[in-house]
Amino acid sequence: MKPGYEAVIGLEVHVQLKTRSKMFCACRNQSGAPPNSLTCPVCLGLPGALPTLNAEAVRMALVLGLAVEGTIQPRSAFYRKQYFYPDLPKGYQITQGPVALVEEGHLDVPGDARVRGKEGPVRIRIERAHLEEDAGKSHHDLDAHHSHVDLNRAGVPLLEIVGAPDLRSAQEASDYLKALHRLVVGLGICDGNLEEGSFRCDANVSVRKAGEAAFGTRVEVKNLNSFRFVRQALEHEIERQTALLEAGEAVQMETRGWDASAGETRGQRSKEAAMDYRYFPEPDLPLLTIEPEEITAARAALPELPDQRIRRWQEAYGLGLDEAQTLAQSPAFATYFDELARLSGSGRGAAAWMLGEVSRTLNERGISIEAFPVEPKKLAELVRLVDARTLGFGTAKEQVFPVLLAGEGSAEAIVAQKGLAQIRDRGPIEALVLQVLTAHPGPVAQIKGGKESLKGFLVGQVLKAGNGRLDARLVNEVLAEALAKS
Repeated sequence: MKPGYEAVIGLEVHVQLKTRSKMFCACRNQSGAPPNSLTCPVCLGLPGALPTLNAEAVRMALVLGLAVEGTIQPRSAFYRKQYFYPDLPKGYQITQGPVALVEEGHLDVPGDARVRGKEGPVRIRIERAHLEEDAGKSHHDLDAHHSHVDLNRAGVPLLEIVGAPDLRSAQEASDYLKALHRLVVGLGICDGNLEEGSFRCDANVSVRKAGEAAFGTRVEVKNLNSFRFVRQALEHEIERQTALLEAGEAVQMETRGWDASAGETRGQRSKEAAMDYRYFPEPDLPLLTIEPEEITAARAALPELPDQRIRRWQEAYGLGLDEAQTLAQSPAFATYFDELARLSGSGRGAAAWMLGEVSRTLNERGISIEAFPVEPKKLAELVRLVDARTLGFGTAKEQVFPVLLAGEGSAEAIVAQKGLAQIRDRGPIEALVLQVLTAHPGPVAQIKGGKESLKGFLVGQVLKAGNGRLDARLVNEVLAEALAKS
């Protein structure tokens, strides 16, 4: 952001709810099925077909509202939002009207100190979260002469979460989106699959001179489906608008799309006036009424929220924010870490394995933590051995962990069978240190001359001579003593 200017950003996030069936019919809510195979008269918009509200979608919206400490409206209505597009067969979308099920919530995110001028979290208001149905999907790249429409997605339950224009940088927008993603996945209401469009957003961004109260001209960037694209698109759009203002030109109100290959936003259509969607109440659906006991039951069923888990891990184990956020990437991953930390008695050790070898294995095999072949109890034994310095981390990673992955015995048995336990007897270590110092008089002389960095080279030579079985901490200690005496 150029000095003297300020960005104003608000995100509208579309969360595809993880229900078994669609919003207003019994068709399966499932991705990957053959085109147009999950449809019925209701989601095809055939005359006379009547919608029936999905109670589970309402429950999920209610849970989200409580998690963001929003106001749950006891009564809300559904409206018809009229517009024509090939993937909207009814010619209108059913969405909640002026009053949403959830109003006035908030989400706390790390503030961008570069634009805020101070460190610390900032509170981003959530104006509303309302239920609606998704449209189908148009494919324009399958045929050189025709567009294709797949209506499997038509009628899938969506929760649109409208954030207030409280974000002040592309980084804050990305952080807000990540926090919201962790929340909806942690609550179990969305699978969070960005590539399949289960979690996507539109960004509203304007630029104004620093200190001005009035907003600049707003531009909407549509259908951003990755944290990286959100950040890149907003950074580009902020620079583009700032350059226009610097040149004395006006920013046009319009909708733009993000071209990732070109690294720029591109105009799609102008928005000189608000669209007239001709909203009117949906005549086939009654008012949505939420009873107090429903709110009480939903509140009692709330799990530990991702941000609560993150703070607990930071306080209990001294983890950094980035580490804790990565561990909270999914409920199953977080649960595995919690169990591993409990069984091993080492939160930091458990985190190191989860963020290192466990994550690497999941990525290499293309699996989730649910399919990870080593149960927490077995991995905890390995964490304990390393933490107690019975086993070196390198040896554990290279010679024990692969055997555990193959399902061949326990960590303690593998260490015993292969004779991998660390040598912690000072006698053999002192002998190897003396041997290395004698073999490398040059580095020893340079260290005495003040080149302390060469100590690492000598430590490495000692560890190599000990075939990776020496206690590295004790090697450092003995080496320091030997150098001081020489």
